[in-house]
Amino acid sequence: MRTVKEISDLAGISVRTLHYYDEIGLLRPTEISEAGYRLYDDKALEILQQILFFREFDIPLKEIKAVIENPSLDRNQILRVQRKMLVAKKERMERLIASIDRILKGENAVDFEVFGKSELEDMYNSMEANMNEEQKAVFMEHYGSMEAWKKNFLENAGSKAAQKNFQKVVAWYGSKEKALEASKNPGRPEKFSELRKQLEAIIKKLAEMKGADVNSFEVRELVGEYDSVTKQLFQLPDATDMVLEMAAAYRTNAEIRAAQDRVYGEGTTAFIGRAIEAFYKK
Repeated sequence: MRTVKEISDLAGISVRTLHYYDEIGLLRPTEISEAGYRLYDDKALEILQQILFFREFDIPLKEIKAVIENPSLDRNQILRVQRKMLVAKKERMERLIASIDRILKGENAVDFEVFGKSELEDMYNSMEANMNEEQKAVFMEHYGSMEAWKKNFLENAGSKAAQKNFQKVVAWYGSKEKALEASKNPGRPEKFSELRKQLEAIIKKLAEMKGADVNSFEVRELVGEYDSVTKQLFQLPDATDMVLEMAAAYRTNAEIRAAQDRVYGEGTTAFIGRAIEAFYKK
């Protein structure tokens, strides 16, 4: 058994915090000594560790209490969710550090042309090589021929607006080389389709939770899955910036909201946007 002072020193939190956790029923002492001192065993220390993991993401105490007391959630399930959340935070920190390093090296100058003509042609050739005949037929019907679509693609991709978007893509992937590599190696079509279906399933589940607290454990868990699938789908080391940009569009773009709400119900798109922003704390 350990005293409240020993637990405080071991966990790096104040005695007052432990007293408060006891008062609200979040972490009860294992027993009270005859002298009135709170005593904690190893099981209580394990629960405290879970609480502190969740507090790293500013999850409200009432939500943590609901998760810990939920009989349908076992220890390993909670730990897997916590691990996923910590990995996402770690990758976000690594991305921020890398950005600072690039600025310190003087690599923060904005260059108008992100991808040159030869690189855009390579990008187009890779896309065409990974298309099936059905996909090619769609472009041929719209443009008249694949050559006409290639010309249209190169003209649009070379525009100032497109190059600005490419700057975002490069930022998402961490470097120009990684962005080009992802465009040239999109992966197997069946895997892409499978991941798209996973994303749609997550969106559907989020839609069913419309109106719930965006900081609830269930909502945050779904957004964490959304982040993980997005990284696989787009071969991104960190999907934070891409997903946050999508969340902003969900909240502010009336056309996107209307189109998606027609499928999942009015107010769903704005709710998902808020849930994503709450997950990343921006």
